[in-house]
Amino acid sequence: MYCVNCGKELSVQAASCPSCGQPVRYPGMGPGYSRDKTVSPKSRLAALLLCIFTGFLGVHRFYVGKVGTGVLMIFTGGVFGILVLVDFIMIVTGGFTDAEGRHVLDWQV
Repeated sequence: MYCVNCGKELSVQAASCPSCGQPVRYPGMGPGYSRDKTVSPKSRLAALLLCIFTGFLGVHRFYVGKVGTGVLMIFTGGVFGILVLVDFIMIVTGGFTDAEGRHVLDWQV
């Protein structure tokens, strides 16, 4: 991975370029997102698998800390399946967030 500002090679864990200080942007993140501020420590793969296999129970929402909507999904069957489909799409595209508003982007478990 390389810095978009100066072209220097970057570490995978880098939040900013050690050469020029430019915040690092990762795939799936829009402009202005930096890894240390807006990326959740929760696994995107785990959230996706939980959504696929137990989506109607809202387990993926409990996983990311959204307890209120998780309970709602238990009693409504994932709001009749619509919210499960929306969550699935949001997880796959990188738009799903945890309870603190950080994007769930990291595919590693």
